[in-house]
Amino acid sequence: MSTEPEQLAEGTLISHLLELRDRLLRAFIAVIVVFVPCAFFSNEIFTIVAQPLIDQLPANSSLIATSVISPFMTPFKLAFFVALFVAIPYVLYQIWAFVAPGLYRHEKRFAVPLLVSSIVLFYVGVVFAYFFVFPVMFEFFAATTPKGVRMMTDINSYLDFVLTMFFCFGLAFEVPVVVVLLVLTNLVQVEKLKESRGYVLIAIFVIAAILTPPDAVSQTIMAVPMYLLYEGGIIMARVMNGMRRKDKEETEPKTEA
Repeated sequence: MSTEPEQLAEGTLISHLLELRDRLLRAFIAVIVVFVPCAFFSNEIFTIVAQPLIDQLPANSSLIATSVISPFMTPFKLAFFVALFVAIPYVLYQIWAFVAPGLYRHEKRFAVPLLVSSIVLFYVGVVFAYFFVFPVMFEFFAATTPKGVRMMTDINSYLDFVLTMFFCFGLAFEVPVVVVLLVLTNLVQVEKLKESRGYVLIAIFVIAAILTPPDAVSQTIMAVPMYLLYEGGIIMARVMNGMRRKDKEETEPKTEA
């Protein structure tokens, strides 16, 4: 194997700016292309997103619109976020294609799986929130509604709430990526992460209490997966740390005795 240092391609500032413009334009077009059909079916998409709450509403209750433009603007706003959600892999690919030429081969080897893992984990977090968290959370809220109060949620308030929860759970599921990055950048050692499990568990429950509604059910549903993902991140960090050491040994020139 060659031990010569790897040479990176260089370009002028103008060429970089032009490429960045093209990459951003492609990403924008991708979002617009996905947005068009989403906007056409925006009402149906909103019904799907609202279904976890609709299923828990008491008889003779429904979501309501307290603003004249809410029945149009709320599904329309949701359509944009759905388009961004669907197109984000292509958007991130364009960002990666712009950044990748400035990275060394060994950096790309670790960056690609981390990038793909972060995207997949964010999607898993959103799906987890929709299918497992929302039904339990909304059932709890509906069951604790005071007597004489009819639960009728404004559609715009509901959309803001679920988008926030989607974002929070998506970020919460990025724990393994954060753990791996901390280890690969030598900010924290794997052994230190193992020793700090108790403190991490407390911190996770505090974070879950901040990100979720003030009920123990929602906090626990977020905190437990976060801690399990933390343990998974430690395993991933050990594996990638071993791969990095192996690469370093292979690329370093052997000294003769």
